[in-house]
Order: sequence, then C-alpha cells, then structure tokens
Amino acid sequence: MGSLTFSERDRTEIVQRGRFLEILTIAWAGFEAAIALFSAFRAGSLSLAGFGFDSLIEMISGAVLLWRLSLEMDDHRRDRAEHLSLQIAGACLLLLGLCVLFDASDNLWSHRSPGTSWAGVLITAAALILMPLLARSKRKVGEALNSDAMMTDAWQTDFCMYQAAIVLFGLLVHAIFGVGWADSAAALLLVPVLVRSGFLSMRGERCCAHHPHR
Repeated sequence: MGSLTFSERDRTEIVQRGRFLEILTIAWAGFEAAIALFSAFRAGSLSLAGFGFDSLIEMISGAVLLWRLSLEMDDHRRDRAEHLSLQIAGACLLLLGLCVLFDASDNLWSHRSPGTSWAGVLITAAALILMPLLARSKRKVGEALNSDAMMTDAWQTDFCMYQAAIVLFGLLVHAIFGVGWADSAAALLLVPVLVRSGFLSMRGERCCAHHPHR
C-alpha cells in the first residue's frame, strides 16, 4: 500500500465502503424477499409479492455492483461492468413491471382480495427506515467514483423505499378499512415507474436524477 498515492488510497477506501454497502444490500434484500414473498403467499397480496420480487432484483443489482467495484482500478473493464449492470437492472425492472401490470389488472377484474399480513406491514415499515439511509450512503459513493451504475443502484434503493410506502399504505387500508382493491391499486401505481426506469437503464442511462460529472 505504500506505493499508492494519497488519491489512490482515498479511492480504495471509497471502493471498500461501496462494497460494504452492496454486501449489506444483498443481505437485507435476501431477508426482505424471504419475509415479503412468504407473507404474500399466505395473504395473497400482490403488491407485497411485487415488493418481494423487487428485493430479489436488488440482490442481483448488488451482486453486479460488487463485481463492478472490484474493477474500479481497471478503466476498460470498469466501463463494461457499468454498462452491463445498467442493462441487467433495466431488464429486471421491465419484467417486474409487466408482471405487476398483468397480475394487478387480473385481480381487479376478478375482484380478488388479499388477506391481512402484519408481517408484511412490519417488513415494509422497516424498509422505510433503512432504505433512505442506505440510498444516501450509496449516492455519496457513486458521486465520489463518478459511477452511473452506483447512482442507479442508489436510485433502486430509493425505489424500494417508495414501493414500501405504497405497499404499506395498501396493506394498512385493507387491514383497517377492509378495502379489497387497495392492494392491487397500490401495485398498479408502481408500474409506470418500473417501466420508465427499466427503459432508461436498458439504454444505459441513469434512471435517477442526473448529477453533474466531476
């Protein structure tokens, strides 16, 4: 390490911080997905299932970002990793958007209602607390490394927070007021955001607000 310049040492520390954040993302997303999907299966909640599948997408994105960060000092391979991570994230988001659109529309048409899932309420409430903190930390790393892939991953973490808020609202409205269509309606609100973000990522663009490059 003695041969590194100060800026290189500093960059290495930022990369290590980014790797820690992605490992934390993968661990939490795995736990989140397991609870959300199990609860969705028991309660028949579509929006909670969508939340669980989004957590699986976060795990994929986190794994790709770990790979990308491991290539930070290799300019050519780093750029290819960034491009690939954006494409993978975009494809997953588009697939999720189409699945949610189909299932939510079918549930509304068939007048199917989910059961109450208090485990789903707890996991989405926890996501509302953790995700903003995680997204802000990722954004700082992305800005420091001038990484579109990291910034997009930070946005995906933000999206998890927004999705958690929508899903939590739908679950609580159904549990308290017995409004059966709230779950599917909440899920439909996610579709435009998912599709737009998927197309942007597939084109290799950030799906979040643009930040000036350093």
